Amino acid sequence: MVKRLLKIQDNAIVKRITIWRQIKDGLFIAIGVVMASIGLKGFLLPNGFFDGGAMGMSLLLEMLTPVNLSVLIILVNLPFILLGAKQVSVQFAIKSTIAIFGLALMVHFIEVPAITADKLLIAVFGGFFLGSGIGFAIRGGAVIDGTEVLAISVSRKSSLTVGDFITVFNVCLFIVAAIFVDLETAMYSMLTYFSASKTVDFIINGVEEYLGVMIMSSHNEEIKQMISFDLGRGVTVLKSDGGYGDKANQLPDRKVLFCVITRLEVTKMLVEIEKIDSKAFVIQYPIKDTKGGMIKKRPLH
Repeated sequence: MVKRLLKIQDNAIVKRITIWRQIKDGLFIAIGVVMASIGLKGFLLPNGFFDGGAMGMSLLLEMLTPVNLSVLIILVNLPFILLGAKQVSVQFAIKSTIAIFGLALMVHFIEVPAITADKLLIAVFGGFFLGSGIGFAIRGGAVIDGTEVLAISVSRKSSLTVGDFITVFNVCLFIVAAIFVDLETAMYSMLTYFSASKTVDFIINGVEEYLGVMIMSSHNEEIKQMISFDLGRGVTVLKSDGGYGDKANQLPDRKVLFCVITRLEVTKMLVEIEKIDSKAFVIQYPIKDTKGGMIKKRPLH
């Protein structure tokens, strides 16, 4: 009876979490589509600017061919969606299809007046709105720019990283634009791309980037107490074995402290560690995301 009750409760919890996640994903995708539409219709399209990636390719083709942008957005991203179904998941492909078709419909039917004629403002804010749209769509588990899906596939089959491939792809795109459109438009469009990429990073990672911190010290117990009680963060104690110098033989069974904090908290932690042990060895490295534990939760997660 108890097991049955627990099973029912677990199913109810799982169902509630799943529904809430789907609602959040749908909301993020809808916001992303609206933001990207504003960037395209209010800034980039009226002034002949474009972005990097698959969206930039769609905008460039729209300038060079008579095909409507709404159709190009679907056609250019369709191979990436099919690839995403194989590389990521079918659910990802379905969400991306909905997002891309929604963006295509908004671009075709919704009219947004040109907001400014200043080229610098067009490049910066057009990139901001388009990057916001791409970022929110990613937060919802979808893409409206499928370049990263292709980049992941290429990185698995070659020595290029995801970042390397996206950079090479966009350099080639801007060179083509400089040849077939004009150099000034290509240069402003590069600024649009930089603005969009930084906005995507901000939407996905936020200001408070997570850092993993590993601390090696002979005063590890005091540092552990400080992190747990003064900073209010969780600590994991790892057993290690020293490999260099006299201390490696003297202290074969060492302890390494590991915790995750935000970038805004790291300075305070380092100061407190310095007070306890000025010779402590501290390693910091960025972490894309975390879930659970005693870390500070981001509002959009």
